[in-house]
Amino acid sequence: MSIRAYLEELEEKTLSPYAHLSKNSRGRMRPEEKCSVRTDFQRDRDRIIYSKAFRRLKHKTQVFISPEGDHYRTRLTHTLEVSQIARTIARSLRLNEDLTEAIALGHDLGHTPFGHAGERVLNRMVSTGFRHNDQSVRVVSFLEKDRKGLNLTWEVLDGIQCHTGDRMPATLEGQIVRYADKIAYINHDIEDAIRGGILTEDDVPGEAAAILGRSPSQRINNMIVNIIENSADGKGIRMSPEFQKAADMLRNFMFERVYIGSAAKKEEAKAERMLEQLFSWLMKHPDYLPADFLENSENAGLEQGVTDYVAGMTDRYAERKFKEIFVPVSWLE
Repeated sequence: MSIRAYLEELEEKTLSPYAHLSKNSRGRMRPEEKCSVRTDFQRDRDRIIYSKAFRRLKHKTQVFISPEGDHYRTRLTHTLEVSQIARTIARSLRLNEDLTEAIALGHDLGHTPFGHAGERVLNRMVSTGFRHNDQSVRVVSFLEKDRKGLNLTWEVLDGIQCHTGDRMPATLEGQIVRYADKIAYINHDIEDAIRGGILTEDDVPGEAAAILGRSPSQRINNMIVNIIENSADGKGIRMSPEFQKAADMLRNFMFERVYIGSAAKKEEAKAERMLEQLFSWLMKHPDYLPADFLENSENAGLEQGVTDYVAGMTDRYAERKFKEIFVPVSWLE
């Protein structure tokens, strides 16, 4: 028996009857020989970690653009925190931790530079609109590995696609990531806002704090425990109505006080103008696209090629390209 077969047998013996077993995966778009030591979901997790898109997350904004300090979240640290929260829930519910982790690590691979400011720009500029979850699926299905894609399993793709938006993931593992993403960004963004002097802990709505906790760590722990306690029946991942109401209150508070119009967001308008100009210029000067994106634009259309290029940029790469194109440089006779 191979190590992979042993691990698949171990899953069947130890995981909850509601877990999605590796051996029951719907498979990959392109059939391939199975690994001798890793399950399909373990293999997907490894492919995501080794991808270029994953490495670029360390230089993409989470919420605050160019903060003065080394301890603010980036898109990469957010992803790792989502993974940690999701794995804790999955392990406690005896669901498939490998599937959960793969979805969590891949959920934001298609995110734009400058966080949601960049996503807003592309959603305005692209004729069909833009959503980062759709782009994440495109990254892993096509753009990575020299336009071959990572060939991930159906379950991981579904979880990445449905971590946000109206459609719920087909697996409980995917539903865990959907909750873990919200738990992470709400509480960690509060912590960063406090660090940046935008909020104090006393600003957090008292009704929500009384239910969820008086600090980010308390809230994260209590929300995780509440999900575990309310999801053991396998009928879906959920919080209690009381906790869900408090979590929604906290999210609305962050939109009112931090995500829209706060001092920490004042640089977003500049970032949006920069990306708008980059996108428009590239649409008029396609020869400026790197060769692989130019070739892609010949097949999928120029707008798609430019979208893929701009969405894949890190913050600093976008700034550098903007300077190259629009900012005069000194010269010598």
